[in-house]
Parts: sequence; structure tokens; C-alpha cells
Amino acid sequence: MRRASRLRMVRRSRVLVSSPRIWKPRLVFWLGALAIGAISAGFASVADQAQLLFTDVIHADGGRRYLPLLITPLGFVLCAWLGDRYFPGSQGSGIPQCIAARHIRDDVERGGYLSLHVVFGKILLTVVGLGCGASIGREGPTVQVGAALMLQAAKFGGMMRARGLILAGSAAGIAAAFNTPLAGVVFAIEEMSRSYSSRTNGIVLATVIIAGLASLSLVGNYTYFGVTNATAGFPTDWILVVACGVTGGAFGAFFSDSVLRLTRRIRRWRSIQPRWRVVVVAAIAGLVVAIIGVGTGGITYGTGYAQARSAIEGSHLPITFFFTKFVATLASTCSGIPGGLFAPSLAVGAGLGSVFGMLFASNASIAALLGMTGYFAGVTEAPMTSFVIIVEMTGNQANLVPVMTAAVLGYGTARLVSPEPLYHALSRFYIADALRKRRAADSARKREEATPAAAS
Repeated sequence: MRRASRLRMVRRSRVLVSSPRIWKPRLVFWLGALAIGAISAGFASVADQAQLLFTDVIHADGGRRYLPLLITPLGFVLCAWLGDRYFPGSQGSGIPQCIAARHIRDDVERGGYLSLHVVFGKILLTVVGLGCGASIGREGPTVQVGAALMLQAAKFGGMMRARGLILAGSAAGIAAAFNTPLAGVVFAIEEMSRSYSSRTNGIVLATVIIAGLASLSLVGNYTYFGVTNATAGFPTDWILVVACGVTGGAFGAFFSDSVLRLTRRIRRWRSIQPRWRVVVVAAIAGLVVAIIGVGTGGITYGTGYAQARSAIEGSHLPITFFFTKFVATLASTCSGIPGGLFAPSLAVGAGLGSVFGMLFASNASIAALLGMTGYFAGVTEAPMTSFVIIVEMTGNQANLVPVMTAAVLGYGTARLVSPEPLYHALSRFYIADALRKRRAADSARKREEATPAAAS
């Protein structure tokens, strides 16, 4: 009896292994995760080259300082027009679209934000935006790219768990963009889903690991902002911890609230003459970014990675950098062009930390680290993601407790100022757009059905 039972189990396992219904979804899932890692690495390289090209052009021969006053507004207009005309759903960060897609049930509506067409437009227009000096990042777009690739893999492989795979693709995008696998997992749980599911998180872990391996094989292992060995002392640096946490959270919440207010007003204003007014908004935002960039000698253009890394490595940033980068990022975020705000927000936080570091005569590296954490926690209202991503990006666990404290203080302050998390609030706009299109399609269909009946 036992021998017969074992034989039946062996035969069943062979059938399962050989069945296409078993191995095809897994193969497609693995290939999708590998594609996220590879495309994320390529996207990062091209985006960096675009930013370097812009820097080289405006600094060539020392006589092109004012060229961005022409290039940047025109680049913004081009990105906004192409996004509105040919790549709808690609605008902005990309994270709100992923959150919206998880709440949308219809596959066609969900595909409007997470299709291969949108992936192409998102990468192309983000690169163009960085190539004209926009204060944007590639991390949010990488999240949308990752989610879209996993959703397409789910369709091709016949996998039904679309919401879980969108979550997994989003996490892999963050992990591959920053080389922060733990932050990718925490981001998926805390920011994207706002809940814990052991079954879904197994998919998230597998996707992050596979995408991370693909990225590592192409670019190697690295820490995004380098490595700092500076540590916050107790109790001498804890005034700095509190100041960066509370002030950073307040300014982060003010940024989020400003984005939401401006976005609502711009959307209402654009609803009358959509395409023409899209161009006007982009041109104004581009001109603001260009004027700030010219006035600051070009340090506010792009992601702000170089400035944030120099602060982490021990150099105080100019005292005006925090405010000017804040305004440039706000203008870029509300302009309607594709581009994220992770890296620019971290740069703004580093600038804020530098201000407090000079005020309290503190170590520049510690000040930047705490400023980044407090401000980023205020913008995203995701404290765990904030401190995990900062620790992973700087390779310094000695400051874990001070960084955690700054993140919690930033989050708590932000909740008092702006209780609505930015990405989730923005996602409601995309959900509303999908519902509006559905109602319009339903109305058109009913009119078509009623026309033959009336004619007869």
C-alpha cells in the first residue's frame, strides 16, 4: 500500500512539473523580474548620461549659462505635449498610477497606466526631462516601469493575481533604482499596499531578489550615496536629530500639500482647453526652473544626486540650496511632465540638514543624513521606508536609532500639517480619470444602441 501510494505521488509530481500550466507562469514571472532589473539598470545609465549632457552643454566654453532659459521651457513643453498627446498616463511620478491600478478592477483601464506603451513613453520623456534640466528623478518612473512589466508578464503567463504582481513590480523598481532591496520590500508594504499579506509578500521578495540579481550583474554592488562613517553622538547631536525631524517633516508636508493644491487648481483650469493649457503650464514651470538654475549657477538642475552625495561625504551645501531646490522640484512636479521626486526630495533634505549643520556647528555628513530622513518622511509619510532607504543608501547602520527617530518625528509632524499622504492623494486623480473615461464610453455605447432603435 505504501509503495503504491509513493508511486502515485511520484507520477503526480512528474505530471505537475511537465504541465505547461505550472512551469509557464513561473518562467514568465522570472523573465519579467529579470527584465525589471535589466531595464532599470539601462534606464539609470541613460538618465545619468542625459543629465551629464545638459550640464556639459550649459557649461561649455563658460558662455552658455543663460541657454537653459530657452532649452528648459521648450523641453518641458515638448515632454508635456508628447505625454498628453501620445503617452497619456505617463505624467508625474508613476507611483500614484501604480497605486491607482491596484484599485482599478477593469484590465483595460488598468492597462492605461501600466502598458508597454506607457513604459516606453515614461522612460523616453523622463530622459528628455533630465536632458533639459528638470528637477526630477528616475526612481518613481522606475516603479511604474516595474509594475507595468510585471502586469504584462501576468497577462502573458495567464497569472490572475494582478494586484500582487503590480505590488511586486513596484518593489523591484525601487530596489533596482537605488540598489536597496530591503527598502523595496518595505516600500511595497508601507507605501503601496498599506497592509501586510504573507502570501503577496512572498511574491514581492522573489521579484526583488531576481530583479536585484539582474541589476547587480550589470552595474555591480554599490551604495547609492557612497559610504559615510560619521556617527551621531549622544546627547550632543540629538538637538540636531529633533530639529531635522520636526522641521524636515513640516517642510515635507508643506511640499506635499502645495503639490496637491496646485495640481487640483491646474486640473480644473486645464479642463476647459486641455491641450493648450497643458503647454502653458509646462512652459511656466520650465521657465521657473530655468531662472532658479541660472541664479544658482546650475546646482538645482536634475536629480540633485551630486549635491546630496557631496553632503553625505562631508561637505556643507550652500545655505540657499534647500529653498531653491525645493521650489525647482515643486515646479517640476506640478508641470505635467513625467519624472519622480525621490532623488530631488533627498537632495532638498540634504540641503535642509546642511543649514542645521552650520547652525549647530555639527558634522556635515550627519546633518545631511538626518535632514534627508526627516524631509523625506514628511513628503511620503512613510517613516519605515524613509529610514530603511537612507541607511541602505549610505551603508551606515551606526546611525540607525538617530535616523529612525528623525523619520518618526518627520512623519508625526507631517501628519499634523497634512494628514493625506501625497502618493495616495494623487492616485485618486488617476482613479477619477479612469471612472470618467468609463462613464464616457458607457454613454457613447448607449447612444449607439439607441440610434438604431430610434431609426427603426
